[in-house]
Amino acid sequence: MAEHELEIYGGVDSHLDNHVAAVVDSTGRIRGVESFPADSVGYRALLRWMRRQGRLVRVGVEGTGAYGAGLARHLSTAGVDVVEVNRPNRQTRRRRGKSDTVDAEAAARAALNGEATAVPKSHDGWWSRSGCCGSRFCSTSTRTRLSNQLRDLIVTAPDELRATLELLRTDDRVARCARFLPERPPTRSKRPRRR
Repeated sequence: MAEHELEIYGGVDSHLDNHVAAVVDSTGRIRGVESFPADSVGYRALLRWMRRQGRLVRVGVEGTGAYGAGLARHLSTAGVDVVEVNRPNRQTRRRRGKSDTVDAEAAARAALNGEATAVPKSHDGWWSRSGCCGSRFCSTSTRTRLSNQLRDLIVTAPDELRATLELLRTDDRVARCARFLPERPPTRSKRPRRR
């Protein structure tokens, strides 16, 4: 009888500079935990590492709307089933402690047992394609608010754009992003007036 490839489930605790990944088998046993850079090279290394453990069924990623957006996009493009994992509840965190390894393992188990079922947003609409053009529309806000909004948008930007913008000073980021224009700005639909 031929030996079947081990089914594995991944979990990722995402951060700004690195992601901690864990892999569990179909019984919930930890197969490994590793840390990878939060960039396109790290995403490829993370996926290769997970696939070496067995047949990758699903990956739970914490923070797909922020620090994990690039990784979730990379995994989805590679044909991996990705689910959004919410942060563990406070009782679980108190019982088991807070560490990136514990959070990555919890994300993998949530992907395994079906707790995590939400499909992450694709981040491929006009807003994402245009990088950080949204900050241009908010230029009437205070400098601090604009700077914070721009920083947050850069975190979820595509890898190539993120890599170039992270290296710039705040003033240079604002100037560069102000030149971005959306491919097609959103249109507001008019609601019929009530009579």
